[in-house]
Amino acid sequence: MNLQFNLYPLSIIHCSTHELKMRTYQLIAPAKINLYLEIVGDRPDGYHELVMILQSIDLGDRLEIRSNGTQKINLHCNHPLVPLDNTNIAYKAAQLMSEEFTQAFANYGGVNITIDKQIPVAAGLAGGSTDGAAVLVGLNLLWELGLTIPQLQKLGEKLGSDVPFCVSGGTAIATGRGEKLDAIQDLDNLWVVLAKYNNLSVSTPWAYKTYKQQFAETYINDREEIKSRSSHIHSGSFVQAISHKDGEKIGQLLHNDLEKVVLPEYTQVTQLRDILQQAGGLGTMMSGSGPTVFTLCQSQTEAETIKKIAREKIEDPNLEFWVTQLSSNGVSIISE
Repeated sequence: MNLQFNLYPLSIIHCSTHELKMRTYQLIAPAKINLYLEIVGDRPDGYHELVMILQSIDLGDRLEIRSNGTQKINLHCNHPLVPLDNTNIAYKAAQLMSEEFTQAFANYGGVNITIDKQIPVAAGLAGGSTDGAAVLVGLNLLWELGLTIPQLQKLGEKLGSDVPFCVSGGTAIATGRGEKLDAIQDLDNLWVVLAKYNNLSVSTPWAYKTYKQQFAETYINDREEIKSRSSHIHSGSFVQAISHKDGEKIGQLLHNDLEKVVLPEYTQVTQLRDILQQAGGLGTMMSGSGPTVFTLCQSQTEAETIKKIAREKIEDPNLEFWVTQLSSNGVSIISE
């Protein structure tokens, strides 16, 4: 596991108001990409049954979580498109913790949450989910709750399908609606170049709804068959390639069912994907429901070269690029 938590008992709550105001944690909340996304079938709860391989990357938001000596949750962010109310997963995470641990909230009080947004917004990179995960981790420390990673992940399930993965990060197989996780060999030897039009977003609910409309006949309804499909990925060629850190094989096996509906609808994303693929690298794919497209690379130099080629071919000021490395880390603490 990537985080170590001190197991303070909940009764250790004797701090002055001045001390509470000074209590601060700074954390990094990494983004994630999907290396594999297969839509298996429907779920009774309205979500889809998925089989995915999730991967953390070094690109991440920075969060500061500070006790404020009141009973209020205040959210601040440097990005104008990030909501600062209870529609934000980071705010929801603080709200959830205050409701689940009422005694700790009563004693320690509210918090100021400041997000330095580095992950592009509405990009299919779990930017909101990872901020929510960081708030769970930060409040666990700030309020001295002593929760373990599995306990934090269980709380994260109430906030969103990606939140449990974002807590622990690394490389993992995700099943169910994405909340059931099995950690596998960390894949941190590869680099990635990501590209996204900052004036373009894709609705995740729209993507899944459209996929269902077009491909519902492929859905599996038998629970045992779904379980078998989920377990097959563990022993399949993709996980073997990851265990051997075989970049070329991993690049060949990249898969995302949602490309089938997003790419025909969003020609800019299709063009971007084609140009990145032609520029080289190990493999190119859209992440999640998009619209971010990424190319896996053997090195930073290769990633920078691909970025340069793509930039020269698409002269659009709305197109942004990021070069970063795959990471074995989930939410991590910078300082206390």
